[in-house]
Amino acid sequence: MTPQTIADGIGHCFADSALLRTALTHRSFGTPNNERLEFLGDGVLDCVIAAILYARFPDLPEGDLSRLRANLVRQETLHGLAIGLGIGQTLRLGEGELKSGGAARPSILADALEAVFGAVYLDAGFGAASEVIARLYAPLLAGLKPGQFQKDAKTRLQELLQSRKKPLPRYVLLETSGAAHEQSFVVACEIDQPALRSQGCGSSRRIAEQNAAEAALKALNP
Repeated sequence: MTPQTIADGIGHCFADSALLRTALTHRSFGTPNNERLEFLGDGVLDCVIAAILYARFPDLPEGDLSRLRANLVRQETLHGLAIGLGIGQTLRLGEGELKSGGAARPSILADALEAVFGAVYLDAGFGAASEVIARLYAPLLAGLKPGQFQKDAKTRLQELLQSRKKPLPRYVLLETSGAAHEQSFVVACEIDQPALRSQGCGSSRRIAEQNAAEAALKALNP
């Protein structure tokens, strides 16, 4: 795949193709890379999603809007969108990152997608970036319902166990791997009644715990 494939996928014709090329360049490859564009794109994404939710749910209070936005801009959501665009096959990575599977690492793909949003903003302004983000997020936004994502997996698991008068779960760190700036964590969620042990992984311990809790919820409510 080529950068043009990504441009076609997001529906934006770049006047400055170098911006897109930089957005698809990881720091391990050299400079210029996408770190600054990722910073910019992160802010643009937050603003666009906030505006969309504000318009879509006029009666929803601030706290609920914040939780909905957090779910839509989190790494897992961005990772899924990046996979759909084929960003992993287009990224320029250093040899070490290539060998260690960087082209499939959620944090790298999520950051690259945010960098693409930043590149669109610099290329054509906020309106163009808003249109790109709205198009990509349309399938997720179409099925969004107030209350759907207002509680994270750990909270929902705790409330489920409390409602059944069962002991609360324990979270145990099983493994940490990778360099300091690109670590991966594996966490176990252990429940005594009923006896259950699920696992989750992520680029932070918090994300790994949430994924482990989500796996436990699926096991308890198949």
